Amino acid sequence: MPPRYFTPDEANELLAAVRPFAERMVEHRRTLVRLQRKHAALLRAVAGNGGLRPGVLAAAQQRIEHETAALARCAEAIQELGAVVKDLEQGLVDFPARRGDEDVYLCWRVGEDRIGFWHGTEEGFAGRRPLPLDPDG
Repeated sequence: MPPRYFTPDEANELLAAVRPFAERMVEHRRTLVRLQRKHAALLRAVAGNGGLRPGVLAAAQQRIEHETAALARCAEAIQELGAVVKDLEQGLVDFPARRGDEDVYLCWRVGEDRIGFWHGTEEGFAGRRPLPLDPDG
């Protein structure tokens, strides 16, 4: 199925639904990174013949799996709305759009009030340009 294309107004309206998922996605990612570091420290302790209470390693792994699943659910919910998750840590989300005959993305990230930028499909975040999507400019 071809992607849905958004106008800037349509994408900004959809932010009410996307924003909570994106904010939770960023929080789950931060928590996941913290848990993975803690898990790695536990593994180093075990490898160095450090003693762990029974179940500590399994519980840490279970928390990682829980956060991973929660993060995936947020990203999937965003994608089901028609947007594309580009960066889990920043909460960077793109909305497919058209600029004349060219496919582009309307670009938004957690912390921004509205969608105010766009970029080409090959340019990414570094190539963001301010709206409007003027095909002649």
